[in-house]
Amino acid sequence: MANEIANFIKVSFSVLASTCYCYAVGRIVPKGTARLLCLLPIVGLFLYLPLHLHTIYLSGLTAFFIAWLANFKILLFAFGEGPLSSDPSISLASFVFVACFPIRIQQKPSPRSRDSHLQDKEPKDGRKHMKYAIKANVPGYREYIHPQIVSFLYFLLLYVELETLFGVAAVAARVLIGLELEPPFNEPYLSTSLQDFWGRRWNLIVSSILRPAVYKPTRNLASRVVGRKWALIPAFMGTFLVSGLMHELILFYYVECDQRSPWEVTCFFLLHGVCLLTEIALKKRFGGRWQLPRLVTGPLTIGFVLFTGFQLFFSS
Repeated sequence: MANEIANFIKVSFSVLASTCYCYAVGRIVPKGTARLLCLLPIVGLFLYLPLHLHTIYLSGLTAFFIAWLANFKILLFAFGEGPLSSDPSISLASFVFVACFPIRIQQKPSPRSRDSHLQDKEPKDGRKHMKYAIKANVPGYREYIHPQIVSFLYFLLLYVELETLFGVAAVAARVLIGLELEPPFNEPYLSTSLQDFWGRRWNLIVSSILRPAVYKPTRNLASRVVGRKWALIPAFMGTFLVSGLMHELILFYYVECDQRSPWEVTCFFLLHGVCLLTEIALKKRFGGRWQLPRLVTGPLTIGFVLFTGFQLFFSS
């Protein structure tokens, strides 16, 4: 464990030095191909650094924060896009935090931002207790619990830990450098459609990165080839494909290849891309005349996400 902590410290200093370099490049080199060439070595380094870590939490978090999110932010920054380019006068400290952590700067702070700040400080005891209960009891009694129930409990644990992790990063950014941040989740359990779940509720940090990095460029390019009407298909499928591949990459860093089925996570995201496009088409066709109540669409949406997740995502 001591070696792992030492490696993590080395990786952290490497990331800090690299983001400072990116900040300097942004001040000297204009956006475009020249800046991209200057930043590509950092992208390669960030893909390499998680290989130095071997525990699930450290390797997984470093892969998610650095190999995925930070790299996408840097690639967008090369062309003057994304969160690192949203404020030309951004300070070095803010640049480092936004680059390295899963946070979104609140562009137009609302009058209730101070109230939400105080609310964020209140401990979410119910979720905290649920996390401890799952961690303490599921491993010891796993052989006596139905596999689907175990998968469901681990899904809850994943959601609670992600929200907790993003909350810690948000509080640190707010306290240390005074950033007002947007929430990473928006009550995904209240989703009434796949479009609502993926676009407005689940992991908004990733959505805010994939939208300018994959969805918009793909849709603009496809519009020139197949027209704006049909460009939605390659845009959505391309976005879900990239999301699936990046999840595969994160699993690669800390799961042995012979212990999981390859490409099942990618299949999960591609399936949801197809279903989301089907849902949008049905809404356009019947939405104005026939619409199911929220009490029906809500359980159907969450049930579909959980069922497909158990069959494909968690099985890997």
